[in-house]
Formats: sequence, structure tokens, C-alpha cells
Amino acid sequence: MSEQFTPPAAHPAIILVRPQMGENIGASARAMWNFGLHHMRVVAPRDGWPNERAVALASGAGRVLDAARLVDTTAEACADCDFVFATTARDRDLTKPVFTPEAAMQEAAKRMAQGQRVGVLFGPERAGLENDDIARANAIVSVPVNPDFPSLNLAQCVLLMGYEWRRQVEQAEATQMEMAGTVWANHAEIDALADHYEATLDRAGFFFPEAKAASMKRHLRNVWSRMPLTRADAQTFHGMMRQMVRWKERG
Repeated sequence: MSEQFTPPAAHPAIILVRPQMGENIGASARAMWNFGLHHMRVVAPRDGWPNERAVALASGAGRVLDAARLVDTTAEACADCDFVFATTARDRDLTKPVFTPEAAMQEAAKRMAQGQRVGVLFGPERAGLENDDIARANAIVSVPVNPDFPSLNLAQCVLLMGYEWRRQVEQAEATQMEMAGTVWANHAEIDALADHYEATLDRAGFFFPEAKAASMKRHLRNVWSRMPLTRADAQTFHGMMRQMVRWKERG
């Protein structure tokens, strides 16, 4: 068992309805913890609770299982929620708004910012949520999957919703550059590199014929200025040229 852990309030409740395998409960806990979700509610698990297989599969997320609420019915699991989403891939004979995972977690974040409690229902592995469960939800979440193979593993579905939740509450840059201990080369460093190559190539007779030399030098300098070089890159290019000159002189 992990140390005592009290989940903070401002996260959606992940409600596993009649889960059949402890392994999937544990994997769901791990998926939740990956994305900062802490509130797990387990409705009538088939193999009882607590579950050793769930603990084994949680792999570091045991605190989520320790704090999980065990309840007997979906109604009890949803009782304190102001808004509930039901995840399902099947057509249901119920009139409800249908959200994508992204839109659902946008709505959840908006409602929770207003002080509401939000829950997300996930059905048992064999057949998913029953209509009686979905009837208690305010909206449906439908994942745009392959229609010929729409069934998602329970933990995969929890992971997907957790990811979308994290996107709403944690601003992440779409792309970023890891500089690996260096910085971008400035103009002076690029100019020094260009001067080094120009002078060395000039001695080697590269700029020929003379009538084209100015154009060739300008083109080469433009190549250097166009390349996004780091200081380490510039130092490497200097070293390459120096070594080639030494090798030629030794020959």
C-alpha cells in the first residue's frame, strides 16, 4: 500500500462501472495518474475489492487505488456530480448530446472552473455501459474510431480521456527545441564561421573562375546565414575545416 493520499477536488471523477478484470482497474489507475487524475470510483467490481491484480498493474499509481471509492451502483457513484459524461462506442436509443473526447474535456474544465463536480462513466470490458447507466448521464462521449473495430480497452479509454483532460488544464507548446546544453549561434559567430570557410576555400582555389568568385562567396555566406546553427554546430564546422587542412598538409 502507498502512503496516505487525499485527492484534490478539482479533477473529474473516473467512474468504472462493473469492471471485470482487476488488471484493467490497475491499468486505468496508472493511466489516470499519468495525466494527473486522482478520483477513481469503482462500481461493483466483478472480482471484489481490494484487488491484488489491480495493485500489480497500477505500477506506481497505487495511491489512486488507495483513495478509490467503492460503491454498489452507478447512481451512488454519480450522486454528488453536477454533470456526468458516459463513454460509449455503440448506438444507443437515447436522445443526448454527443461530444468528442476533446470537446467533452473542454466542457468538463469549464464546468469545474465554475465549481461543478464532473464524472466520466466507463463501462465493463465485455459490452460497455448499459442503457440504464447511460440514462443517468447528461451527455455521451464518442471516440472517432474505426467503425469496423470500435471497441477500446478500458484502460485505453481512460488514458484517452485523461490525455484530453490534461490538454485543457496544462498548456504545452506544440513544438519545442531541446538545446542539449548549447545556445543558438549569434550573427558574429556565423560571420566568423563564414570568414573561416571563405578564407580556407579561397586558399584552396575553390572560387574559380575569378569572374564568379564574388557571386560564389555571397551564395556560400547566404547558406551559412540560412542554416539554424547552434554554437556547438559552429564549433564543429570550424573543427572539421581545421582538421581537413591539417590532413592535407600532412599529405
